[in-house]
Amino acid sequence: VQLQASGGGLVQAGGCLRLSCAASSGTLRNFNMAWFRQAPGKEREFVAYITWSGSDTYYADSVKGRFTISRDNTNNTGFLQMHSLKPGDTAVYFCATGVRGHWASPNYYWWGQGTQVTVSS
Repeated sequence: VQLQASGGGLVQAGGCLRLSCAASSGTLRNFNMAWFRQAPGKEREFVAYITWSGSDTYYADSVKGRFTISRDNTNNTGFLQMHSLKPGDTAVYFCATGVRGHWASPNYYWWGQGTQVTVSS
């Protein structure tokens, strides 16, 4: 599965962005998927996770209530809707699928290339 993340950009604090993760080859619909982020000098951290059917979602405490993960299996695409963005959300955001262990650990078979999100104060 090849993943293509997009939708990042520069936004002011309090603003919104919607990230997309499209499977350019293979299919996403049979797999659970997640979003992670990595800020400069920090480890990659878990953001959100959704099961293959979309019936269950999980979030990092730092984004709960502000971010929403979703998916469109018909179009082989996943999304991360981000509201009330803060400067601390600044990072490169990665989508991933094909979990190999615990879903909150960055141990997935396939990763997107990352999309930069920058939140100015």
